[in-house]
Amino acid sequence: MTDRPVSAAAPPGMRFIPGGPFTMGSEHFYPEEAPLRQVRVDGFWIDAAPVTNRDFARFVAATGHVTAAEIAPDPRDYPGLLPGMDRAGSLVFRKTAGPVDLGDPGHWWHFEFGADWRHPLGPDSSIAELEDHPVVHIAYADAEAYAAWAGKALPTETEWEYAARGGLDGADYAWGDELAPGGAMLANYWQGLFPFANQCLDGWDGTSPVGHFPANGFGLFDMIGNVWEWTQDWWSQPRASAKRGKPSCCAVRNPKGGLRRQSHDPDQPAIRIARKVLKGGSHLCAANYCQRYRPAARHPQSIDSSTSHIGFRCVVRRKDGAANP
Repeated sequence: MTDRPVSAAAPPGMRFIPGGPFTMGSEHFYPEEAPLRQVRVDGFWIDAAPVTNRDFARFVAATGHVTAAEIAPDPRDYPGLLPGMDRAGSLVFRKTAGPVDLGDPGHWWHFEFGADWRHPLGPDSSIAELEDHPVVHIAYADAEAYAAWAGKALPTETEWEYAARGGLDGADYAWGDELAPGGAMLANYWQGLFPFANQCLDGWDGTSPVGHFPANGFGLFDMIGNVWEWTQDWWSQPRASAKRGKPSCCAVRNPKGGLRRQSHDPDQPAIRIARKVLKGGSHLCAANYCQRYRPAARHPQSIDSSTSHIGFRCVVRRKDGAANP
């Protein structure tokens, strides 16, 4: 974790987020977002936009980093791996021909050999003309490696949500309580019936260039939609509060969810590969499926997994924990 000395100037391409209290979570959508809880965050810098293909290419050129999607899985690490699947690749979204069972993501997620950050839609694709789009097919270790190289860190879930809210405490969306106020498309998400009919009212059928949509109140772009973003927190469920509808009475300072690596969730079978928290939703979130284009939304992701809609951004923290730069 990197701390920025008190006297340092703002890092290029970052915005300073003044510390303060806010109400974390939501009780209007999915159970894993509840309960409401009062927390306090110290001031920090955060990337104004997700890391782009151009940014990541610079990192790879400087370090020679090879992403998880470019490395063939070791069958010893994946008991039961089907024959022929020990090849490098990643998960790519493919539209379906029509309505399907939304309980089975296998209808639209396909493991593509040769898919990686340079080939986001499969081996025959490229990032030509996508230099300003968010980098995708990034596993957690890849995001951590980039952050370390850049002298930064990945945000905690609390930091990420506070930044995404842009100063609007308690609002459902990063811009208020209406998804498309006056019909305005304020983020890259799916309009229409997922996973087969995207109306593209926002102008994009996949990822979009960072900064294409309006910034939030803190001057941050793409905190909602476009790509999911890694946080450093292990996945865990927030503690239940005594009363729904009211945040906890005492603000917890800089909370980190899942301080210890979680091997399983209480109500699910044991999970061999630990999971981290993703935030922000992506261009695949739709009203009829995954309404997670919101600051409070959260999703567990295996740390070794990469997909065509997962990216990241970084933070720099103050050494003194002060609220202002």
